[in-house]
Amino acid sequence: MSAKADSKAMGTFQPDSDVHITYEDQKKINKFANYNAKVEDLKEELKIKQNELKNLEEAGDEIDLLDDDVQIPFLIGEVFISHDQSKTLELLAEAKDKKRKEIATIQKTTKDLQQQMTELKQHLYGRFGSNIHLENDE
Repeated sequence: MSAKADSKAMGTFQPDSDVHITYEDQKKINKFANYNAKVEDLKEELKIKQNELKNLEEAGDEIDLLDDDVQIPFLIGEVFISHDQSKTLELLAEAKDKKRKEIATIQKTTKDLQQQMTELKQHLYGRFGSNIHLENDE
């Protein structure tokens, strides 16, 4: 068997002359890839924000265990400012609300992008069938 026949037998990529990609198809493929990258970035950001929220909730639990007359340092920007327990808990509640809103925004953006990706997938799989691979290999 020749070397060329061996490479075909081993399953190397052989271009299919029946598949023609138009400029519009390429734009949709690129848009899908950009959305996919953005969704992956948002998933990582979401994990970070959820961990930060968990840390804020744990800090609140720890503050509840302290005496009422203790001054508690609270980070505002790059500076720690000492407050009493009630003021610190109030600031902590505000920080948790802000973090929850950030998480909700990330989740909504991710959902919107995934919906657009689904629409693009349907079009691209309808156009190219098994000649295109749009799934993550996770």
